[in-house]
Amino acid sequence: MEFVLNFLNVGAIGILSLTLFCLFLYHPFKSGGTKEAPRVAGAWPILGHLPLLSGSQTPHRVLGALANKYGPIFTIKLGTKKALVISNWEIAKECFTTNDMAVSSRPKLLAVEHMGYNAMFGFAPYGPYWRELRRIITLKILTSHRVMQLQHVRASEVQNSIKELFDVWCREKNESGYALVDLKKWFSHLLFNMVLRMIVGKRCFGAATADHEKAQRCIKAVREFMRLLGVFLIGDVIPCLKWFDFGGYEKAMKENGKELDSVLTDWLEERRQSKALGDNVDGTQDFMDEMISLLDGKIIDGIDGDTMIKATILVCMSSILTLDACLL
Repeated sequence: MEFVLNFLNVGAIGILSLTLFCLFLYHPFKSGGTKEAPRVAGAWPILGHLPLLSGSQTPHRVLGALANKYGPIFTIKLGTKKALVISNWEIAKECFTTNDMAVSSRPKLLAVEHMGYNAMFGFAPYGPYWRELRRIITLKILTSHRVMQLQHVRASEVQNSIKELFDVWCREKNESGYALVDLKKWFSHLLFNMVLRMIVGKRCFGAATADHEKAQRCIKAVREFMRLLGVFLIGDVIPCLKWFDFGGYEKAMKENGKELDSVLTDWLEERRQSKALGDNVDGTQDFMDEMISLLDGKIIDGIDGDTMIKATILVCMSSILTLDACLL
């Protein structure tokens, strides 16, 4: 009889525990009155709302129509990933001020894994590495004082570009004294030379380019990097399908990552050798010099100094193409 009573007590306790656990899982019975953003209906199994975004309409128009229907904040499913869509500046401000910790991280992308060392500042997940690198970059490297220190580089590049433009006019002027010049190309070359000299002390274009072939390789690789970075990969939203590599984009990313790493590693080793020999003509440190002095031999959250330097240089070089696209 005592055994039966003990068995009933254990069974009653088990049923009560299971009931409480089920009640805890269901949001309507939770305390606190928390609300979730409305979820867009019509999600497909596995694909989510990807078919909705792959129609003839551009994605921003599709999302705009959904905002008119569901309000300024709603959620959609990109494959197996849940995404929050905001179309109101007041809600966006609240996200990045009051609730900034909840949105400070970034998703892990295959493009960053294969081409960006998983350490690029703009794409790194929120954590000790991101916080420390952000502090170093904002307080030590990309400061207004350092930009002003390199003012002579910008002035020198403008002078060199104008001189080269004058040489073109002297060679190609017609009988009327005019020469045809592609100013978009001229401004683009000026921008590349100016920014690249401030970052790594190199020039891409012009007669005074010391290592023209390697500079051209790097620019070509960075252009490909920017193109591939904007490619939508199925593996980013449906991880179980990433092994199929639809379109061959992941293979192209791996090849591009090797090319970028080869050029950046060569430049980094050249700079170390120059510093060891004391080769510094004007005594001014560019961004690479500063990063070597700050990060060389340092390890942050398992990421070594060389990887941090190359990843940061890649971010800075990508900004050149952003400016170049705005110019053109």
